[in-house]
Amino acid sequence: MDATNSSLSSGETSYADIKSFFDSAPPLKDSAEIKTKLEEFMQKNHAPLSNGEANRVVCVTSGGTTVPLEQRCVRYIDNFSSGHRGAASTEYFLKAGYAVVFLHRRGTCQPYCRSLPDDPLLECFEVTNESNITVNPIHAKTVEGAIRDNQGAVIRGTLLKLPFTTIFEYLQILQLIALSMRSLGSRALFYLAAAVSDFYVPWESMAVHKIQSSSGPLDMRLAQVPKMLSVLRKDWAPAAFCISFKLETDIKILLAKAGMALEKYNMHMVVANELLTLHSRPIDPKIQGIFL
Repeated sequence: MDATNSSLSSGETSYADIKSFFDSAPPLKDSAEIKTKLEEFMQKNHAPLSNGEANRVVCVTSGGTTVPLEQRCVRYIDNFSSGHRGAASTEYFLKAGYAVVFLHRRGTCQPYCRSLPDDPLLECFEVTNESNITVNPIHAKTVEGAIRDNQGAVIRGTLLKLPFTTIFEYLQILQLIALSMRSLGSRALFYLAAAVSDFYVPWESMAVHKIQSSSGPLDMRLAQVPKMLSVLRKDWAPAAFCISFKLETDIKILLAKAGMALEKYNMHMVVANELLTLHSRPIDPKIQGIFL
């Protein structure tokens, strides 16, 4: 898979680093199917709306990526993220008239499911004396609303869900999405809420089988995941509006890195999150120093 057709300026991540990551990553198993889904979705949502306004498409990324420690993976490093923000944001984007490509971690929170119980299948439904399955009256209104809203998005063709688990899957699918959205120009938006791994084990240096504990203490060298924000902005979808997220435990480091993302990666906006409070501070480049 080609990383890009042009070179990046010198900085934290080089074009060679990005190309090396994609060249060495395990091939995306369902890339042809994903490309077809994206092509059909973009064709459907490329035309102007019935009111004559231009249709807008947003890619919302959600959930955390995993870093496999073995090629036949048993153990992995995970990133903290429930996916609630991405799911909620997808609902609001759909309500605002956007078409949404929802790139989400398998098993994390889904749009329109946030208000359902933790075990929705067993808690929202019950079996009657006649062996019929009905909705539990306690959850009837919530279930009805979730199904209605989700069906509405499906019928309109404005919601495309694409799952990932590993850092390799996430970045390869993100590239496919970005390239498919390039033709939308300024009508494309990226809302990058996923918790993306900073370090990974390169595929070619990864153990094939399960690492054995009988071998004693484990020493493992992790490589840095290339920062894809620059290539997303410069090459994959240069006219798109890009919002990235930053999570830290130290507020000073948080604000410094959020500011760096604005300048170095040319983000239009950064949402900064402090882990202890999970309080979000949107930082707009036009009002730097003012936190909302």
